[in-house]
Amino acid sequence: MALIALLVVVGIPTVIGIFGGLAKTSGGEVAVVRNGGWFDDNQVRQVIQPASGVTWIGFWSSMHRYPSQQRFYTITSRNNGGERTGVDVVNVPSSDGVSMGIEGTFYFALNLDESTLKQFDDKFGTRQFRGADGTMRNAWDGDEGWSSFLDQIIRPVIDNDLRQEVNNFRCAELVSSCALVQNQAANGQPAQQVNVNGQANNSNIAKVQDAVNRSFAQDIKNTLGGEFLTNIHFNLSKVTLPDSVQKAVDDAQAAYAKVSEAQARVVQAQADADANKKRQEGYNACPACAQIDIMKSIPSNVTVYAPGAAATVPLTNK
Repeated sequence: MALIALLVVVGIPTVIGIFGGLAKTSGGEVAVVRNGGWFDDNQVRQVIQPASGVTWIGFWSSMHRYPSQQRFYTITSRNNGGERTGVDVVNVPSSDGVSMGIEGTFYFALNLDESTLKQFDDKFGTRQFRGADGTMRNAWDGDEGWSSFLDQIIRPVIDNDLRQEVNNFRCAELVSSCALVQNQAANGQPAQQVNVNGQANNSNIAKVQDAVNRSFAQDIKNTLGGEFLTNIHFNLSKVTLPDSVQKAVDDAQAAYAKVSEAQARVVQAQADADANKKRQEGYNACPACAQIDIMKSIPSNVTVYAPGAAATVPLTNK
C-alpha cells in the first residue's frame, strides 16, 4: 500500500510534468517560457519562435504566448468597429477650441528579438491589465488579454500624440465645413472670416498623420521602457465634428441653400424685367410688331379676335 501511495504521489505528477513539458507555437505566436518546477526559480527559461516544432520546456514550466504577426489598433465611429465596445473615437481640441473626432488605425508588431522579448515579459508579462470591460487580464491571455494591455498602456500614448498634433491646426484647416459656422456672427460681433480650401485641408490632415508617425514610435519606446514594438505606422482615415457642431454646419448649409435659391429668383426676375423692357422698346418702334405678337399668342381655340373700336378680325379661313 505504501508503494502504491508513493507511485500515486510521485508517479502521476511526474507523468503529467513530462507530457506538460512538451509544447510548440503556431504560426502567429511567439512564446516566452518561464520556469515553474517544484524546485526551480521563476526566471525566463527560453523563447520559442513562431511555428516551432515540439520543444521541451521543462517540468511544470509556463508559456506566455504573444502575437508575432502585424497587429493593429483601430479607433472608429463605426459601432463595435474599433478595439473598444461601441463607438470609439479620440476627441481632441483644435487650436481654436473645437472638439475634433479623429478616426484611424495604428499598425505595429512585437519585437521578436529574444533578449527583447525576455525583457518585455519581465515588465509586462508578470502583471495584469484592466480591459475596457473592467476585467483584469494578463497580456498573454489570448486576444482579450492583449487588447487589455493595449488599452491600458498604448491607448493613452495614442490620445496624447493626437491631441498634440491636432492642436496645431484650427478647425477649418482640417474640416472645410467648420468655416460655415465660424463665418457666422455671434452675439452681435463681426463674423470671423475663414476661407474654405478643401485641398489645403487634405494637406493638413496628411501633416497630422506624418507628425504622429514621427512622434509615436519614440513616445511608445519611452513609455514602455524599450523598443518592444516595431514597424509602427498610423493611417488617419477621418476627421469629424461633434454632433452639436455638425448640426450647426448642416443648418448653415441649409440656410445658404435657401439664400442661393432666393438670389437665383432675384436674378431671374431681373432678367425677365430687362427682357420685357427691351421688348417694349421694340414695340414702341414697331407697333405692327406688337399686334403680330398678340395675334401669335391667341390660343388656337379662339375663332374671332376683337381688338376694340367695334372691329373684329376672323381667325379662320372661312
